[in-house]
Amino acid sequence: MTFENVLADIDGFGKFQIMIVAINFLGRFTLPCHFMLNNFIAATPAHHCDTSSLGHSLNLSQAERIAVTVPVERDGSVSSCRMFAKPQYQLLLNASDVSDAAAVPCQNGWVYDNTTFKSTITSEWDLVCDRRGKNKATATIFFVGVMFGAISFGSLSDRFGRRIMLLVSYVSGMLFAVASAFSTTYVMFAVLRFFTGFCITGIVIVSSALSVEWVDIEHRKLVGVVDSLSWSFGQVIFSGIAYLVTDWRWLVLSVTSPLILAIITWRWLPDSARWLIANGKLEKAQMYLKKCAKMNQREDFIHTLQAETLSTIVVRETKGRTYTYLDLIRTPKMRKLALRTGLLWFCVATTFYGISFNITGFGLNIYLTQFTYALIEVPAKLSVYYLLDKIGRRNTEVGALLLAGLCLGINIVIPKSLPVARTVVAVFGKGFSSASFGTVGLYSSELYPTVVRQNGMGYNSFMARFGVAVSPLILLLDEVWKDLPQVVLCSTAILGALVARTLAETRNRCLPETIEDIEGEPNQCSNNKKSSE
Repeated sequence: MTFENVLADIDGFGKFQIMIVAINFLGRFTLPCHFMLNNFIAATPAHHCDTSSLGHSLNLSQAERIAVTVPVERDGSVSSCRMFAKPQYQLLLNASDVSDAAAVPCQNGWVYDNTTFKSTITSEWDLVCDRRGKNKATATIFFVGVMFGAISFGSLSDRFGRRIMLLVSYVSGMLFAVASAFSTTYVMFAVLRFFTGFCITGIVIVSSALSVEWVDIEHRKLVGVVDSLSWSFGQVIFSGIAYLVTDWRWLVLSVTSPLILAIITWRWLPDSARWLIANGKLEKAQMYLKKCAKMNQREDFIHTLQAETLSTIVVRETKGRTYTYLDLIRTPKMRKLALRTGLLWFCVATTFYGISFNITGFGLNIYLTQFTYALIEVPAKLSVYYLLDKIGRRNTEVGALLLAGLCLGINIVIPKSLPVARTVVAVFGKGFSSASFGTVGLYSSELYPTVVRQNGMGYNSFMARFGVAVSPLILLLDEVWKDLPQVVLCSTAILGALVARTLAETRNRCLPETIEDIEGEPNQCSNNKKSSE
């Protein structure tokens, strides 16, 4: 007897499962907001040196004061990091007469243009010029927290259960995020952002597995796509929130506030019956399964949900055993699976974020660009819903990565003098990479057995966040050769496709329950539900 047989009796996608998906959708809303938050709270407004200390003996306009105290760069723009040691009044008569003008680094801070942003961490702590590295570091620090959080919550939810660890992620993530909005120093902010990333990543790790483990085979792809679309939905809404809230502290609070509603709705979430059965907690699993049957109007099958019956669903490898990340590499096939999926997630994340960080040429403001990027993902992820069953998980992943790599390769040969063509190709590339990201989450969760699924997904998420951290460094390779970043990203996408090709197809297969299921032959399942008699 398999868990799929039980789901077939009590309805594997009824009101109970829809409730779970809807609550998890709500809880995941804040994730893309925090992942993209640095684009706005760490944005660098136009700025120049504060030259008020130099004094002005003449009655000059603001533009004239800048002209005599701040040098001009070769492109004609006002220098952001240098000022004249003393006013150069001759520039009012001849703007090119700077032969004897000595320029020095900014001595008394900077003046920022508040037209677009009321305040950012950049303007608050002067993270510009020789301090701009600290600005870039805030995103890296956040994603390092996400990396370690993925590993930790994957293991903890396999040990203590999905439901309780989801609440821990909600509450701790909200507390650290709110605290970061009240930071008084850069160091305090950076530390709190690390812990924010560490805690909120548990939301995506736990909620994804919880949704997949409660639905039948036929609807797993729908749940995977809905979870993926929650990311795009969050990004679309986030662009509007960022447009309306231009103070960085209030923006952090605004995108964190939905977690309050997520905490309130958590009370209606069940724990994973699969996990409970796999860990010998049969009475609790029975309780949730009966709730599912009742809500899905399958009361006739409640009498079949006995603890003795549930105990036959999975033969546990070692009674009372606690599974760890070491179980991902103890046995030959699990070791190969972990190596391949980890490398795949690294390639998918590196390609997706590499393209996202490198798309230029729209000529749009930052808010409209954010909105456009989010919309691009929607048709890509909707197409995944059709393709997952039509051609399978593996072929969808391979095809999406190959097409993303193709777009990156095409952009290498398109001349820089054709920015419109390059932008169109880049947009298609982002769409294909988004499709690969939308597929890999569901695909991986179906490959790992229940007893180590969260460990596996935590490890995969760690590898993905490592790819996110590497992406900006790849883009810096343009100093070596202008097209080298495109070559590296193209190669990474193709490598990911080759790795995905070596994985097993999971379409129409039962979710593996134990490591023995992986080491042996996977069971074939039918999409047909058992008919009630």
